[in-house]
Amino acid sequence: MNLVSVRIITDDVARLVAFYERVTGVTASLANEDFAELRTTSGTLALGSTRTVGLFGPGAAGPAANRSAIVEFLVADVEAEFAALRTWVPEFVTEPTTMPWGNRALLVRDPDGNLVNLFEPVTEAAVAKFAATPR
Repeated sequence: MNLVSVRIITDDVARLVAFYERVTGVTASLANEDFAELRTTSGTLALGSTRTVGLFGPGAAGPAANRSAIVEFLVADVEAEFAALRTWVPEFVTEPTTMPWGNRALLVRDPDGNLVNLFEPVTEAAVAKFAATPR
């Protein structure tokens, strides 16, 4: 089994596409106004409209209601990301902080309120863990 993507359901695909394109620097592939994907070297972030939820079963998912998942992106320099984001992200959940597991992390919320973590391994163990992962 291989994790291929994580999908966020939203009322406004275009708004989330704009946010994630700006945060990641990745251009989204738009299938139509109801579905987009941002493909990275290690996985895909999919963005689906609430209009697609019925395909999975009525009420299977809802927009802007996540309080348990965090979308995480490995970056080369958390401090540089923070400097770039502070000019347009209105609220930071946490400014760059070194976590007990060895990553320097920066948490923001996307326009739907989903948590987004930009992190950089900084301890020897964390650096070794992500050594082969492209940033």
